[in-house]
Amino acid sequence: MRALLIVNPNATTTTPAGRDRLAHALRGRLALTVAHTTHRGHAAELARSAHADGMDVVVAHGGDGTVNEIVNGLLGPSPDRGADPTLPRLAVVPGGSANVFARSLGLSADPLEATEQVLESLQEGRTSRIGLGHCDGRWFTFNAGLGLDAQVCEAIDLSRAEGKKVTTARYVRHAVARFFASKRAEPALTLEMPGSEPVSGVHYAFVSNSSPWTYLESRPVHTNPGTSFDTGLGVFAMTTTRVLPSLRVVRQLLAARGEPASPHLVRADDVARVRARASRPIGLQVDGDYLGLRTEVEFVSVASILDVVPPR
Repeated sequence: MRALLIVNPNATTTTPAGRDRLAHALRGRLALTVAHTTHRGHAAELARSAHADGMDVVVAHGGDGTVNEIVNGLLGPSPDRGADPTLPRLAVVPGGSANVFARSLGLSADPLEATEQVLESLQEGRTSRIGLGHCDGRWFTFNAGLGLDAQVCEAIDLSRAEGKKVTTARYVRHAVARFFASKRAEPALTLEMPGSEPVSGVHYAFVSNSSPWTYLESRPVHTNPGTSFDTGLGVFAMTTTRVLPSLRVVRQLLAARGEPASPHLVRADDVARVRARASRPIGLQVDGDYLGLRTEVEFVSVASILDVVPPR
């Protein structure tokens, strides 16, 4: 079985020794080629080359941004396509700070344990075909969002550019700061979903392709518990930025079996598409990657589009 290991050497939790152990383990059972990313978009270029070269598997070792680049390199920009059996399967060995996609698949957050899970599944021929989300010419594997979370992703990108380590504590600090900084802003978003009346007065919206929405260290954060890789998209949108109602919802997000609900919350766990219109430019993020300001975005669920290597 021919495999390409795409490594992001700048990912948060990767180390030279860990990368060597990973490559050694994979070489024991695969005809392995190793490539290190050197610039933004490089993982997508390598993924396209892997498809052209007839690779059987692409193994991503990096964070969620690396995985997102590989997925977009394999699938291209258009959502109007079906599953392609000639594409390499995607396997993931976590190397970032949150590793939401890998952990949502059921993989261990520990790279060595995840490597064993991947090798076991490859040996047994285990494959799962999952659905993805799409918006603004980009695929997303676990979530996208307009407003608050996009502002946080922008701040994290700036911190990373300054050489600061990405940590859960840094995410939380930026989230709190951006929440209070935007409290006085008028709600800009209107959401349109099939079969429902448009909802206006929305301050920020999260769109999920799986659950949990993210992790705080080992704790999952569930915005849409009924959303999975086999359903449509989850929508979670708040119509208030008042502190007490917001804190009540946050407490529900962190509960082990929470079902977020509030008079100020718009939530749907299985929708085919959602269109967001903004009265002023508002930030957009996809799988933690800040894309810039937008005034209109349509999020679409595309079912059974990508073959991945899941754990047992």
